[in-house]
Amino acid sequence: MKTILSGIQSSGKLHLGNYFGALRQHIQMQEEGDAFYFIANYHSLTSINDGEEIYKNTIDVALDYLALGLDPDKATFFAQSDVPQHAELAWILGTFCPVSLMEKGVAYKDKVAQGLNPNIGLFTYPILQAADILMYNADLVPVGKDQKQNIEICRDLAGKFNHNYGEEYLKLPEPHILESVAVVPGLDGQKMSKSYGNTIGIFDEGKELKKKVMSIETDSTPLDEPKDPESCNVFALIKLFADEEKQNEIAEKYRAGGYGYGHAKNELLGMIEEYFAEARARRKELAEDLDTVRDILKEGGKKARTRAEKVMEPVREATGLFKTYDYRS
Repeated sequence: MKTILSGIQSSGKLHLGNYFGALRQHIQMQEEGDAFYFIANYHSLTSINDGEEIYKNTIDVALDYLALGLDPDKATFFAQSDVPQHAELAWILGTFCPVSLMEKGVAYKDKVAQGLNPNIGLFTYPILQAADILMYNADLVPVGKDQKQNIEICRDLAGKFNHNYGEEYLKLPEPHILESVAVVPGLDGQKMSKSYGNTIGIFDEGKELKKKVMSIETDSTPLDEPKDPESCNVFALIKLFADEEKQNEIAEKYRAGGYGYGHAKNELLGMIEEYFAEARARRKELAEDLDTVRDILKEGGKKARTRAEKVMEPVREATGLFKTYDYRS
């Protein structure tokens, strides 16, 4: 079976962009190979320095995944911090990484432009991400389109390491990107992102959900006039939930006139509520049993550490490093 690897940061409430761009793929692909999915709480430290917040976010991401259908019997599900080999390999890879390679990082520049603190962790983020991937000899890495460069950096670092030591110690992965959902629009039409404050949470409900949906930006075309569905932020989100027949039906209403953006927003609101209803109920049940959630992460961490050691032992031998204790104990 192919090994599938991906992770998601515990840096805040997960939103529709996270779901359609990543989580849905992850859950579908747990049936297709040997899947490793982790909560990237090391990475979250690049933007959050509050320990309680990091911990709460980690548990919240676990609840979201499990509620949406991740099966810990089918996928290895764990917190990044439970596998210290990630940080160990990142340091080793960092010694093979030219500063100029990090300076070309588009994701780093974008995040700084959004106002994030330009710390060294953020700057070297792709090195830790490379370690995350290479640790499990991943064949496929389902990621968003904006992470394509980081996969290329990962392949470059693995290639440098292998070339230096004369063997294929680290397997070069391939990205897996679904172009149709690579970018999910936010309330303002930009890419949905916590950094922009334009998100709709996966498990938002009630007044909070309605307020966000009704605040989606639209143009000022009057109610009676025809409208172009393909240029509308509301319709772009409707397309994520509706089948082709329903999409065509709503598109015709746009073009016919007499159908306002308020009508479209109400249809979208109903779709979101219905789509996540079962998962929302499941999440509430799981939230009442956090011991089980923590046990799932603990067991996933044990499995991940065992797998990680299979990569790290020959890497340590090649680099002349050694350890005097067992990570698995």
